[in-house]
Amino acid sequence: MSYQEKRNVVSVASSLLLLAAYCIYAFGRAGMANLDNLKFWANTMLIFIGIGVVAMIVVQIVFHILLSVAMAVKQKIGDETCDDKKIEQALKSDMAEDEMGKLIELKANRIGYAVVSAGFVAGLVSIALGASAAVMLNIAFLSCLVGSVVDGLMQMRYYRRGV
Repeated sequence: MSYQEKRNVVSVASSLLLLAAYCIYAFGRAGMANLDNLKFWANTMLIFIGIGVVAMIVVQIVFHILLSVAMAVKQKIGDETCDDKKIEQALKSDMAEDEMGKLIELKANRIGYAVVSAGFVAGLVSIALGASAAVMLNIAFLSCLVGSVVDGLMQMRYYRRGV
């Protein structure tokens, strides 16, 4: 599995955990008690956006540290005379991104943005059909989270099957 695939697996797993945590909190007892309280929903979404940003940064840092250590150990096991420069060069070559990687990222982003756009339109339709503003906010917020997951999944698919 390549570096990009591993990075996407970690990113998708983190996004799914955040999505599950939001759904459990928002649609559990706390959310059902505050169906029409827009301040509650705004605060909840802002808190989860903050949690998501911090969690993704921490997870990516830990992932890169663990990946670097694992690659260094693998290099040392394969060649005990391997020095730090060879290990660093191996890390750089494995983490390099080429045109194919950028094309895959662009195609996956397009699909992720389509999911977010569809969710936003669905939120507007829910308002037009008489649903509360909290429903619209949740549809829009969840579409952003699902769009992030779909983006990562599509990148993994494109890396496996090609563009």
